[in-house]
Amino acid sequence: MIEKMKMVHVVTTVSNKDKMLAGLRDLGLVHLAERKSADRAVSERFQTLSKTAMTLTDYAPEKPQKEEILSDEEFKSMYDGVLEAIDKKTALTQDIGTSSAEIDRIAPWGDFSTEDLKAVKESGLDFHFYRLGKNEYQTIAKDENIKVIHLSDIDKMDAVAVIGTLPATIPATEFTVPDKSISELKARIAEDEAEIAKCDEVLKKAAVYKESFNKQMLKAQNEETYSQASQTTESDEDFVWISGYIPEVDLDRFKSMAVEKSLAWAVDDVAEDDDQIPTKLRFNKVSGLIKPIFDILGILPGYREQDISIWFLLFFTLFFAMIFGDAGYGALLLIGTIAFVVKTKKFNDATFLLIILSGATVIWGAITGTWFGMESAMKVPFLKALVIPNFANYPEYFGVTTTTQQNTIMKFAFSIGAIQMALGSILAIKKKIPAKDLSWVADLGWTIAVIAMYLLALYLVIGENINITPVFAAVGVAFVLVVLFGGMSPDKTFGQGLKSGLGDAFTVFLNTISCFGNVMSYIRLFAVGMASLAIAQSFNDIAAGFSGPLVVLGIIVVLIGHGLNIIMAFLSVVVHGVRLNVLEFSGQVGLEWTGVAYEPFKLNDKIKS
Repeated sequence: MIEKMKMVHVVTTVSNKDKMLAGLRDLGLVHLAERKSADRAVSERFQTLSKTAMTLTDYAPEKPQKEEILSDEEFKSMYDGVLEAIDKKTALTQDIGTSSAEIDRIAPWGDFSTEDLKAVKESGLDFHFYRLGKNEYQTIAKDENIKVIHLSDIDKMDAVAVIGTLPATIPATEFTVPDKSISELKARIAEDEAEIAKCDEVLKKAAVYKESFNKQMLKAQNEETYSQASQTTESDEDFVWISGYIPEVDLDRFKSMAVEKSLAWAVDDVAEDDDQIPTKLRFNKVSGLIKPIFDILGILPGYREQDISIWFLLFFTLFFAMIFGDAGYGALLLIGTIAFVVKTKKFNDATFLLIILSGATVIWGAITGTWFGMESAMKVPFLKALVIPNFANYPEYFGVTTTTQQNTIMKFAFSIGAIQMALGSILAIKKKIPAKDLSWVADLGWTIAVIAMYLLALYLVIGENINITPVFAAVGVAFVLVVLFGGMSPDKTFGQGLKSGLGDAFTVFLNTISCFGNVMSYIRLFAVGMASLAIAQSFNDIAAGFSGPLVVLGIIVVLIGHGLNIIMAFLSVVVHGVRLNVLEFSGQVGLEWTGVAYEPFKLNDKIKS
C-alpha cells in the first residue's frame, strides 16, 4: 500500500539551525519539500573523489588484497599524492604527445644539432630552410642574388638552405627550426616516461584502498546532503525554518524528536493540488518480491495512484513462465539461484523472486511437456504424466491435433489478457466510488468493452462459435457509458462532466478500437513461447547431425544455442512481460507511474548512485 503523507513545518532560532538539521537527519523520516543545490565546494568534493576512485580501478591488482582502512589524516596524505600524480601524469602525457608531434615534423629533415645552427646564425649567416617544387628551385638557382644550397629531397620536393629569405613571389614552404633536435626530444620523452612510471607506482599503491575511498565518498555524500538541507532552509534575522513530507505513521517519532531538540513544529494535510508528494510503498512479505523489478525499471506509482504490487507480481510471474516456456530452462535457473544463495548466504527479495519465477517456469514447462525442446522427453512416463494434453507442445503423444493445442494456448492467453484488463477497470472503480467520482461508470463501460473484445478475439482468431450480434451491442453500450461518464470528476457538475465526455467522443472511439488491440496483444505470450521452443528444437536438430568424433561439436552447438535462447527469453520478458503490466494493465487501472520517490533527509549508510 501507499503510505499516507503529512506536511510538517519545523521552526527554530538561527543559532539552533545546526541542531535542527542534525535532529532531522538522525530521525531520517522527513522528505524535504524543496531541495536546493549543495555548496559548490562540497559537491565537487564527492565528484572528485568518485572520479579519482574510477581512475584507480585501472591500476587495481588482479587479485583482491587485504585492505587497511585509512584514517582521515592518512587518507588525505595518500589522496593528495594521488591527485598530484594524476595531474603530473596528464601533463607528462601531453608533453610526450607534443614532443612526438615535433619529431614527426622534424624527421624528414634529419637529426641535426640546433646548437650548431644557432652558432652559424650568431656568426652572421642567417640561414632559412624551404621545400619547393622542381621548377621553383630551377628559378632560384639561376638567380645570382639568391645564395642557395641544395639539400636532400623531402617528399619528392627540393629542400634548400637560403641565406636570408626567399622573395614572396617564389611559392615555397619554410621549415621552422626547432628549439630541440630529434635526439634531445627523444631524450625528453624517455625522461617523461620514467616520470610517468613513478606516477603509475603511486597510483598502483593507492588502488588497493578501495574501501577507504568508499568510506570517504560516503562521508562526502552525506556532507553534500546536509549542505543541500542547509541551503534549503529559509530564515529571517531571528528564526530559521524548513518544510517536508513525513509518513503519517511516523508522526509520533517526529514529535518526540522535536520536543527533545526544542523545535517548534506544525503538521498539515498535503494540498490537493500538490503533485510533488513522494510515494512510499509499504510492501508485505509477498508483494515485496516485486520491489527488485520496480527498482530495475525505475517505476513508481504516483501518491494518488493505486498500488498494484501484488497483481503485478502475480501476472508477471505467469508471463515470465509462459515466455520462457521451458521446464529445463526453469530448472537451470532454479538450481543456479539456489547455488548462489548457498555460496553467498544472500537470501533476499531478488533471489526469492528468482526462485518463484524459475519454479513457475518449471511448472508451465511441465504441463506443456517442454524440456530443453526435446521431443524425447515425452517418452519418459513421469514427464508425460505431468502434461495437460490440450496444452502439450507435442500433442501427437496425447491424441490431440496441433490446431486444437494452439487454439487452447491462444485462448488461454486471451483469457489472461481479458482477466487482467477487466481487473484493472475494477480496481479503478473500487478507487473512484468512495471518492464519489462518477467516472467509475466509464470504467464499468471499459470492463464491458474488454469482455466484448475478448469474445470478438475468440471469434476472429480461434473461430469459436459465438453470436456476434450481442458482442457488438455490448461494445455499443460500453462506448455510450464511456462517452457519457468519462469526463466526470468530483470537482465538476454533472453537466460539465457530460459536456467534457461528449467532447472526447472521437478519442473514445479510437480508444475502443485500441482496446481490441490491447486484448489481441496478449497473443504474444503464445507467439514468443512458441518461438523459443522452435529455436531450442532447431539447435537440437543441428546438434543431432553430428556423430562420431564430431559429437563434441554437437555438444558445443547445444550449449551455445540454448544459452542464446535463454538470453533472448530474458530480453523477451522485459519487452513483452513487463509491457503487458506497465502499459495494458496499468492503462486500465489509470496508473501512469508518475511517482516521486520518497527520499528522506538522513545519514546514508551506503553510497547513492
